[in-house]
Amino acid sequence: MSHDAQPQASLYIDGGFVEGEGAALPVHYPYTGEVIALLREANRDQVARATAAAAAAQPAWAAARPVERGRVLIRAAQIIRERAEELARLETLDTGKPIQETRVADWPSGADALEYFGGLAPTVTGQMIPLGGDFAYTIREALGVCVGIGAWNYPSQIACWKAAPALAMGNAMVFKPSEETPLGALKLAEILAEAGLPPGIFNVVQGRGEIGAALVTDPRVAKVSLTGSVATGQRVYASAAEGMRHVTMELGGKSPLIVFDDASLDDAVGAAVLANFYSSGQICSNGTRVFVQNGILPEFLDRLAERVAGVRIGDPLDEETQHGPIVSPGQAAKIRAAIARGRDEGARLVCGGPGEGPFVPPTVFADASDDMWIVREEIFGPVMSVLGFSSEDEVVGRANASPYGLAAGVFTRDLARGHRVAAALQAGTTWINAYNLTPVEAPFGGVKLSGIGRENSAAAIEHYSQLKSVYVGMGGVDAPY
Repeated sequence: MSHDAQPQASLYIDGGFVEGEGAALPVHYPYTGEVIALLREANRDQVARATAAAAAAQPAWAAARPVERGRVLIRAAQIIRERAEELARLETLDTGKPIQETRVADWPSGADALEYFGGLAPTVTGQMIPLGGDFAYTIREALGVCVGIGAWNYPSQIACWKAAPALAMGNAMVFKPSEETPLGALKLAEILAEAGLPPGIFNVVQGRGEIGAALVTDPRVAKVSLTGSVATGQRVYASAAEGMRHVTMELGGKSPLIVFDDASLDDAVGAAVLANFYSSGQICSNGTRVFVQNGILPEFLDRLAERVAGVRIGDPLDEETQHGPIVSPGQAAKIRAAIARGRDEGARLVCGGPGEGPFVPPTVFADASDDMWIVREEIFGPVMSVLGFSSEDEVVGRANASPYGLAAGVFTRDLARGHRVAAALQAGTTWINAYNLTPVEAPFGGVKLSGIGRENSAAAIEHYSQLKSVYVGMGGVDAPY
């Protein structure tokens, strides 16, 4: 196949492309397994160069008028939209996601974030606090150098979600994408430079865990924002804590989707499909524990099997393809092991199964119980567990009986119940009669083991800035001696 996925160089440091001096980093197209780009990791000296460049450039960027910073981000959003097709194609080659998804979900979401925070930048102000004759005021300041560490499932969206609030607030960023999907962040660096971002403000280094660790412990770094697994998050959070660094952790989950018997069945089935099979199930907020009230359970499973039967699996660059390959053979093997485990535990396979080659079809287990491994652990693939329930109190208790708390959904026509259940569920993001919609205007993030901090919305500003209090004495100083 013809493609031009090879970037100018592997790293982007201080306003220019630089070749990595570390280990080779081949980029595989998940559909065919072929190498579409050959990158190199950064070495530790190059990581230090990137953080040093960020630290040197950041004060002048922070001193710029916020509206000028915002203008750069808004221009970058415009460039992304102008190049929508080229970027969607690159995202599909990098991740294996169907082009019909990458056209609407990945870079478009990133552009939304850049535009939103570009507009928000000039509106961020402090407050004046009257104290009688004296007064105090607050200044919201940049943190300095922020590190972003990305996951492989939404590489370009994640790069934008982290860069947009960081840059809007006057920080500089060094971003390390996942070694599985390293191409989008380099493209973002190029687009930001074209939009007028000064050199050193957004840098990209490539590498595996060791390079991430070098970034997180760099003395110049003030903040770490990671999207990834719970296990990785725990390691990175502990490491960041040694230097009292600020952190945002967007981690995994095992989110519940609750369907009451008065719900619109077609909408609930559609949401369950979206909540489990979009991006071949490789989404952290997926509602993989689907609780269906007993009275409608048989009909729900029938309609679900019907909907899934027609899914078109195949070449991700074909516009008709709805379900693409798993990101890597290693990830596919993990998902297949989980499916085998579900069968061994006695869950009933309604549809799907292990699949072959790079594909795992949409897979549904019924007759599952809360203590099964497939119901407790995040699989990160297209595997849904359907569980029956009888009462509201019962299902809320079972839904919350998990160490995770990223997301949750509830389907019901009873508005009071919808709000009541949403309030009772232990999750950072909860949907009523919808699922997996994450507009930039709303905060996104987890509770419990699913993370700390929030991305998107005005709430993200607090995670990329700090408050300074200034006390202004208007009279003489009254000293006791």
